[in-house]
Order: sequence, then structure tokens, then C-alpha cells
Amino acid sequence: MDLQLKGRPALVTGASRGIGRGTSKILAAEGCKLAICARRKELLEEVADEIEAEGHARPLIINEDVLPEDAPNKIRDQLFNAFGHCDILVNSAGGSRSIPWDTGDDAWDEGMSLNFEAIRRLTMALVHSMREQKYGRIINITGSSEPKGVNVANAAKAAIHAWSKGMSRALGRDGITINSLPPGRIMSEQIIERVHPDPQERAAFADMHIPAGYFGEPEDMGNLIAFLASPLARYINGEVIHVDGGMRRFAF
Repeated sequence: MDLQLKGRPALVTGASRGIGRGTSKILAAEGCKLAICARRKELLEEVADEIEAEGHARPLIINEDVLPEDAPNKIRDQLFNAFGHCDILVNSAGGSRSIPWDTGDDAWDEGMSLNFEAIRRLTMALVHSMREQKYGRIINITGSSEPKGVNVANAAKAAIHAWSKGMSRALGRDGITINSLPPGRIMSEQIIERVHPDPQERAAFADMHIPAGYFGEPEDMGNLIAFLASPLARYINGEVIHVDGGMRRFAF
């Protein structure tokens, strides 16, 4: 299937590792004019080297942290100077950690800034040009909004889901779609190093909780993201699509 992505400018944040990295490689293979953004430049260079070694155009590297107040404009300016506009935005930067229920404001401010405000502000920096060209695809990598404990990211991701649905209604007639993808257990830096570092425990968790029987790979997310980024996905808007091998249970 031709996804009609050849030559379309795309930006992926959080592109140095995990889902962002895997998605970047798939979008490059589909022919996008790609920009990759993250804090760790050396890892972005690795991604760019891998993409180039596979015979695809070397992506534009935007070495920026998405958190500072001026980050959205700095990222937008570098992107527009290189490509003129942006058709596709993949908001993959984020982080998650559990906190005590009575944690103070600093942790909440930090977590909401990274997992909600940074996504909202970068999207707003790019969406006006999407409206002018009557085309845009915004894909947010989110997470569970049904927490088993207190986690700032859960609250922030729930906010992203609600905000994205509202944006889909506001922008749908401008040819813009905005969808959210909560990943299940995808093999990423966070999963391997912090959440499930023990391979035997990973296997036991998958056997007990994931109908597919294994943890997913970043490409399992990236393939869906590429489709949602394409003109073919024009009628999928405002959705929350779980990519988790069947792990989430809708009723208990």
C-alpha cells in the first residue's frame, strides 16, 4: 500500500530512543522529509546514521529540549527554515514515574509541563500553518489514564486525550486530524531500564497480562503512526487507539 507520504515534512519529538526512534525510521523509509528532535544530540546522530545507512535521506536534527518556554518557536523555526512547513507532528517526548499521593507541587508542575503543556504548546506552534495548507496530521504518544497508583503522567495523558478530542472537533474541517496512541509494554529505554529490567520478569508479565504473549517493539507503534500520518487516514480523528497486544481490559 502506498501511504502517499513521499516528500511530506514530518517532525518526531523524543526521537532518540524507543517509540520515537522506531517511528522516525519508518517515516524515513516511507519517504518523508524528516526532522528528529530530542535533547541528546549524540543519539540523534545515531538515528540519522542508521536512516542514511538504510538508503534514505538523512533527517534534519533538531537538538532541543521541548520543555523551555521558547522551545516551540525554536523547533518550529528550524523546521520551517529547512522544509517550509510541517505536514506531520508526532509528539513522542514524555516521561513517567510514580509518586506518593501527597507529593508537592514541584513534581506535579514538572510532570504536567512535560506530558501535557509541552505537547500542547508545540502543537500550537505548528497547527496554524497546517490550517493554512488544509492538511495536518498530529499523533500523540500518550499512556494509560486508568492508573493503579498516583502518577503525574497518568493525569497528564488523560488531559491529552480530552484536549485532543476537543482539537479534533475544532480543526476537522481544516483537513487536520489529531489522534492519541497509548502504548502497552513496548521495548523502550524506560521499559528495559526501569519498569521491567529483568528479562525473566518481563516474560512472566507478558505471559500473565498480554494476550499476544510478548512485549511489543517500537515499530509496532510506528507502523500505525505512519498510517495515521497519511492522507489515507483522513476519516480517523479524535481517537484513542491502544497498541498493547490486547493487554488493556475495558471491563473487569
